[in-house]
Amino acid sequence: MSRASSLDLAPAARIRAAEAMRAAAGPELGPLALEQAVLKQRARAKHPDGERLWWTAEALEQASSYDVAVHRARRFADAPQVLDLCCSVGGDLLALAAVVPTVGVDLDEARLLLAAENATELGLSVQLMRADVTGLNPTGAVFADPARRAGGRRVFDPRAYTPPLDQLLGWLPQLEALGVKVAPGLDYDRLPPELEVELVSLRGDVKEAVLWGGTARRGTRRMATLLPGGDVLTDHAVDTPAVRAPGPFLLEPDGAVIRAHLVAQVAAQVQGWLLDETIAYVSAEAVVPTPFGNWYEVLEVLPFGLKALRERLRSYDAGPLVVKKRGTAVQPEELRRRLKLTGSRELTVVLTRAHGRQIALIARPVASLG
Repeated sequence: MSRASSLDLAPAARIRAAEAMRAAAGPELGPLALEQAVLKQRARAKHPDGERLWWTAEALEQASSYDVAVHRARRFADAPQVLDLCCSVGGDLLALAAVVPTVGVDLDEARLLLAAENATELGLSVQLMRADVTGLNPTGAVFADPARRAGGRRVFDPRAYTPPLDQLLGWLPQLEALGVKVAPGLDYDRLPPELEVELVSLRGDVKEAVLWGGTARRGTRRMATLLPGGDVLTDHAVDTPAVRAPGPFLLEPDGAVIRAHLVAQVAAQVQGWLLDETIAYVSAEAVVPTPFGNWYEVLEVLPFGLKALRERLRSYDAGPLVVKKRGTAVQPEELRRRLKLTGSRELTVVLTRAHGRQIALIARPVASLG
């Protein structure tokens, strides 16, 4: 492994690295060592100790980010023990074991061996069990990360998860606590009312949704959590936002806020309104500091049209262009190509709808003002 890790692992140098490892370790071990070195390098983006841990390509792709796993594990801190079902190589297992006695369960023996090595590497004590989780009838506290891939493709129907979501939720009456990692695009309105849905984003990127039940629930129906800061927005009751023409400032809510259907809550927080009742942009008269979105100063609003937009952007000496869109079929790359801007000023164009009409907002981030 040390030999593989010392090589240039950039994609352009991968062939030379493969040849070097075959020469150093043979035709069987050489490629395996090289693959592990590449995975360990990639894992640093997900886990601070990723380079010390053992992975498979699929396990690394599906593993939770470290910050997210640690955040989730805190929900089980008061449990006497937690079962981590479909634990794989230990992405969540390691975070759970740091706060509560944990038993990891998986059907894949190779992944369990890697999980054991990973726990040892970090000085953590875990129990591991090889079993088909679909045949279990668990009690106590359970965290589950059901497989959401089949044949190399993502599975969007929760009935096609392994184990199926219905089976996991069917255990809830006999469990003390339950957490289930699911896809962010799940239809939450069709879930049992006793479940809490938490949408989690990390540095502005929506990572996942988690369903919480039993004592793991915090007493709300929907919530958005922004990491690493830990800011939380819940579905507390607010008035339905007004729908009005764009004001001088525009808030783009964090993706977790949008996925959790909490745009009305953030609009109330910043004393704002919507441009269109179906679009998740919030307008306001003044900037109200909030962790739940990014503010833009609106320089100009005009009906969407390529020629008029090009002329106005050129008048601002626009060159580098950030294109944001919601409620329109226009493709950002195609728009940038057709605008043919050559100026020096970086601006943002927001393509959206207001009262059902397509509009374009020329804007700049509030952080860049002055």
